[in-house]
Amino acid sequence: MSLLPALEDALAGRAVVLPVPADDERQTSLLTTSLRAGQPIDDDVAVVVSTSGTTGVPKGAMLTAMALTASAEATHRRLGGPGAWLLALPAYHVAGLQVLVRSVIAGTPPVAVSAGLDGLASAVASLAPGRRYASLVAAQLDKALGDPAAAAALASLDAVLIGGGPMPHGVAERASAAGIPVVRTYGMSETAGGCVYDGVALDGVRVRIDNGRVVLGGVTLAKGYRNPVQPDPFGEPGWFRTDDVGVIDDSGRLRVMGRVDDAISTGGLTVLPQLVEAALATHPAVADSAVFGIADDRLGQRVVAAVVVAPGCAAPTLAELRTHVASTLPATAAPREIHVVDELPRRGIGKVDRRALVARFG
Repeated sequence: MSLLPALEDALAGRAVVLPVPADDERQTSLLTTSLRAGQPIDDDVAVVVSTSGTTGVPKGAMLTAMALTASAEATHRRLGGPGAWLLALPAYHVAGLQVLVRSVIAGTPPVAVSAGLDGLASAVASLAPGRRYASLVAAQLDKALGDPAAAAALASLDAVLIGGGPMPHGVAERASAAGIPVVRTYGMSETAGGCVYDGVALDGVRVRIDNGRVVLGGVTLAKGYRNPVQPDPFGEPGWFRTDDVGVIDDSGRLRVMGRVDDAISTGGLTVLPQLVEAALATHPAVADSAVFGIADDRLGQRVVAAVVVAPGCAAPTLAELRTHVASTLPATAAPREIHVVDELPRRGIGKVDRRALVARFG
């Protein structure tokens, strides 16, 4: 909450905010590398947000007050109007930062709750009257669904935005059964946060598919990176070339299939982990899963899955899951190796850490 006054100044053009995690050993590195604290910056930049840095040194996305404001206002229009927001994500991530921006734009004080959602019901109850919203990641929603009071509190809201990666099928079903008004969001630091809601772009946002790659543009786009990289995903003026593979269906909705750098090359064919995970999620014994590639002398890579077993179920066998996946996907996509785990490793605000799984099982 201490960030709010500085953010108000930034949106008014009086300051630049460089949010970093408090008491994090990376703080000095982030300030000097991806955020370049103390060095000259364009006058219209309001906030520099550090990306997750999964492929190397984190990059600082330069967001203008215009982009942040456009994102917040488009979100409110899509959800039915300005309202009070629950802050359950760290403000140095773009999802948490946007909760604060929306609160400033709406003129309503946000109510903070820990990332673990301790005291969620009372926090929701203390939100200002009128429309009320929350922004969470799927892992937080999953935890809240295990607490009847927390689930009921979320069900009382007008919308619960879920971002930070795909939502497991089982979590989505349980949320629907609990009456929680989930809105799936897609976006990133480079687009001032979520810019596509339930597959439909927000006002002012443009989406196209270029050789299978999702390309985003419009009013919420960052100016570029504080520490530019090559090749430059902002190289085409007005557009940002993502690392995501996607399609636009017949109804005009965007469907994100997975990330280019997560793709598994096995036996000369390409397998997208997210599609395999979606197939695994429909098995009654699978509560959650992560699919990744491991080096294989014959295939190049073999498809491997880490599986969290659903409560009260016996662990499924490899043969059982291979048959299940192959019933909806090509046999090439069926895992050749299964590892049962208590929980999946995660990074940042809840994204599955495939690299950690490769290091553990590879």
